[in-house]
Amino acid sequence: MNKKIAFFDSGIGGLTVLHRALQQFPEEQFIYYADTLHVPYGPKTADEVRGHIFDAVEAILRENVKAIVIACNTATSLSVKELRSRIDIPVIGMEPAVKPAVEMNRESGKRVLVFATALTLSQAKYNELVSRVDDHNTVDSIPLPELVEWCEQLDFDEDKITDYFRMKMADLDLNKYGTVVLGCTHYPYYTAMLRKVLPAHVRIIDGSTGTVNHLQQLLGLSEQHGMWTEDQITFLSSSGKSEDQDNMKHALQYLQMSNL
Repeated sequence: MNKKIAFFDSGIGGLTVLHRALQQFPEEQFIYYADTLHVPYGPKTADEVRGHIFDAVEAILRENVKAIVIACNTATSLSVKELRSRIDIPVIGMEPAVKPAVEMNRESGKRVLVFATALTLSQAKYNELVSRVDDHNTVDSIPLPELVEWCEQLDFDEDKITDYFRMKMADLDLNKYGTVVLGCTHYPYYTAMLRKVLPAHVRIIDGSTGTVNHLQQLLGLSEQHGMWTEDQITFLSSSGKSEDQDNMKHALQYLQMSNL
């Protein structure tokens, strides 16, 4: 039996990264594991979250997997280094796409706005990343914790979400920004709504493309052509509830229909 590529997140956010992988490698087999017993991670302590991550990865390793993608910025910042020291298969993490965002804006002098969870923004890993690449002090960051909870509820109410974005950015002069970074894998579900609030010149990026390209390099995968099907994915959750699997399937269908 061919080994599978596992994707892990606290909930359905990491499906935005899996969706990208499905588009590039539609002949691979995948596992998607959601830690639905403990979502969201953002408000929890770092030690709590580390414990949940290690338990989840232990469950994933019981499956026939050849690599694990930690499709969560918060989980990556808290655990990826230790996981790599413990596990003898590739562990691919994520980080907010701050570096490419800063590079995009070098010539224009525009600022970068990063959306992420409060826990991600509080970690040394994030602050070291910003210090390393933001040599002109152009990066600002805002936590958007409510988006994770709404996403887990499959709440895509356009009026509510666009009003929320406007409220969160009310004190900013958006014309000063050139790029918005979605630093949580839940946030791309709301890209179309965010686009309606931002000036037309502002680009929206996330870390999924870089993560999937890194996965491709580590495993030596070649890009394939064809359509993926849901049968290629085994959906697992820490709760084991069938409702969780149904939510994951609905969320993936939403991404597919929205061309995200």
